[in-house]
Amino acid sequence: MSKSNLYEQDFYAWANEQANLLRTGQVSAADIEHIAEEIESMGKTEKRELVSRLTVLLLHLLKWHFQPIYRGASWRLSIANTRDQLADHLADNPSLKAKMTEAIASAYRYARRDAARETNLDVATFPADCPWTVDQMMDADFWPDQH
Repeated sequence: MSKSNLYEQDFYAWANEQANLLRTGQVSAADIEHIAEEIESMGKTEKRELVSRLTVLLLHLLKWHFQPIYRGASWRLSIANTRDQLADHLADNPSLKAKMTEAIASAYRYARRDAARETNLDVATFPADCPWTVDQMMDADFWPDQH
């Protein structure tokens, strides 16, 4: 079976075969083009994970700010856990820090829409752009107050 066929028909077998070829120094026999695609894909996955975690954090911060009567231990725990998960993700992938502005813009767009849906408030209730800095969002002592 050709490298390309195995890649398309049995990814798991292809991945194991490629790892073995690379470990044994048989680089010329490896499916370099597909290996490169998979490595790029892994990088994109890490960036998507950053946006996803930021979305959760921003959603909860928006709900905390705009629905103070519903504040409780579960929201506090969710915010704290998400901050820790983000910190761990950034520690594992420090180059993603350079993508934070872009990631926050995407995440906030999702969080704003989700906050409107979950709170039954009009989307215009929420600021058009993220109202908090990265430092505020990640600060364990930062809790947005009702405006």
